[in-house]
Amino acid sequence: MASFTHQFDTPVYKGSASIDTRLFIDGKFVDPVEGGSIEVVNPTNGKIITSVAAGTSKDVDIAVQAARKAYKTSWGLRVPGKARGQILNKIADLIEKHGDELAALECLNTGKIYTFTHFRDIPIAVETFRYYAGWADKIHGQTIETDENKLAYTRHEPYGVVAQIVPWNFPLVCLAAKVAPALATGNVIVFKPSEVTPLTALKFASFLNEAGVPPGVVNVINGYGHTVGQAFSSHPQIEKLAFTGSTLTGRKILEASARTNLKDVTLELGGKSPNIIFDDCDLEQAVKWSTMGIFFNMGQVCIAGSRIFVQEGVYERFVGAFQAAAKGFGQAAGDPFAPQSQHGPQVSKSHFERIMSYIDSGKQEGATVLAGGQQHGDTGYYIEPTLFTDVTPEMKIAREEIFGPVAVIIKFKDEAEVIEMANDTSYGLACGVFTENTSRALRVIHALEAGSAFVNCYSTIEVSVPFGGHKQSGIGKESGEAALATYTQVKAVHVNIGMRL
Repeated sequence: MASFTHQFDTPVYKGSASIDTRLFIDGKFVDPVEGGSIEVVNPTNGKIITSVAAGTSKDVDIAVQAARKAYKTSWGLRVPGKARGQILNKIADLIEKHGDELAALECLNTGKIYTFTHFRDIPIAVETFRYYAGWADKIHGQTIETDENKLAYTRHEPYGVVAQIVPWNFPLVCLAAKVAPALATGNVIVFKPSEVTPLTALKFASFLNEAGVPPGVVNVINGYGHTVGQAFSSHPQIEKLAFTGSTLTGRKILEASARTNLKDVTLELGGKSPNIIFDDCDLEQAVKWSTMGIFFNMGQVCIAGSRIFVQEGVYERFVGAFQAAAKGFGQAAGDPFAPQSQHGPQVSKSHFERIMSYIDSGKQEGATVLAGGQQHGDTGYYIEPTLFTDVTPEMKIAREEIFGPVAVIIKFKDEAEVIEMANDTSYGLACGVFTENTSRALRVIHALEAGSAFVNCYSTIEVSVPFGGHKQSGIGKESGEAALATYTQVKAVHVNIGMRL
């Protein structure tokens, strides 16, 4: 099947969405060399939506050669930054123009709530391309003073062929976060969407020619991690790889990259983020932010505030209010295209089963289920928003990333104790603190080992602010000006003006 069209007749979107389901290489949709396919499933009912082409290492090699040719002839620093920026703005225009269709495809494929996707994910993707369009002609080196007989300066140059792998939880947002800065800095791309959620990446590929992206500059290769992902990691002509996903997979990518050509690697990995509630917080706001911090997108968020530490003076009141909020989220579970829905299904059967195994583990280890803990309904991959109390730090549900709608609450006495517990993890992606004491907020935030920190809010990330983890939560930064350094390498130039030997 080379194409797929779906007719939507929902309260929030009525219309059709269509994609070419093949690989996109060198400016054209093409069949894979070995002719494989991947079934794409609707998580609300477990039914097959369509099948997309499955690439292999052979397709990756073809795409890399196309990208190398494009880099040498029609992209890179041969295209002025101003022109690259104009193309990025055209891409943003096309995402905006097709926003309804993209949101519908995203929700059909992932189970994400349409209203959230339409009013949050699509605008973020548009904003990301516009933000880096503005940077494209502002990538500057430095002139460095040495002495009057010598000129020294630096150039920030693209790597060339960049491989990018994105996860299934925010397919279009993650695509934009990787593709936009890579193009702005003059790189060419081989891109792998998640095999679970490839639909919006393929729709995006159909915009590239119209936006004026030269053939070969962006190539989209559907496929599995053990085929396409592995080929990216081990390909000797890929100079840079950016990956978002699990820490386990990130470690494998780093090892494979080291064994081949020591390619530069950026990793945005897992998290088990602490969210700390002090006695002097605005309790109502703390409950609202904390609820969204763990249950938004069905808990499938890398920075989710999944470990909630509550000071003993406010513990009972917070737990009661949070329990009610969790149950409220559960009551708003349903069809992602229904206006009243706030909670959809998990993305796949395997992920549903993984989360349920963690819930079973929590029960077996003696934690108390105050809300949820069960499948919601009997169709699709829905899980009730779940709250555990009586949790100890050594329990599996308190230590491992669940990546689902499962919160654990742990009581603490004072700052020193909670800082120690919060940092007792191999992860370091995000953290949150709720307190009306500014000094305490900054003191604790500065002591926590995490790449993103939120005070009296949670998960309020911005396109213009760097994003990335500490410890085993990643290497390097995305978003903001910091992403430009991720996709460029510095060359130092020494020019002899008057030195004599």
